[in-house]
Amino acid sequence: MPIKDSAKKYIKVTEKKTEQNRKTRGAFRSAIKNLMNAVAEKNIKAMDEWLSKSQKTLDKAVQKNALKKNTCARKKSRLNKLVQKTKQEA
Repeated sequence: MPIKDSAKKYIKVTEKKTEQNRKTRGAFRSAIKNLMNAVAEKNIKAMDEWLSKSQKTLDKAVQKNALKKNTCARKKSRLNKLVQKTKQEA
């Protein structure tokens, strides 16, 4: 256990930020999972819906510093590429 008051405060701050990051990561991960399910079913309407939702949640994760900018761009690019490829096959 920390002895100084500032160290005790920092533990509380870290726990709070960790919880916020966990919620943010969970949001975009679940959106990506739903998108993958829509791709597996080849449901074009659901793919478009979940693609936009996943991109939105990824952008929010970057704003909240839960994800780096280039990581977000890479994930969005790969998801978009997957959706476009699936649409062409269907």
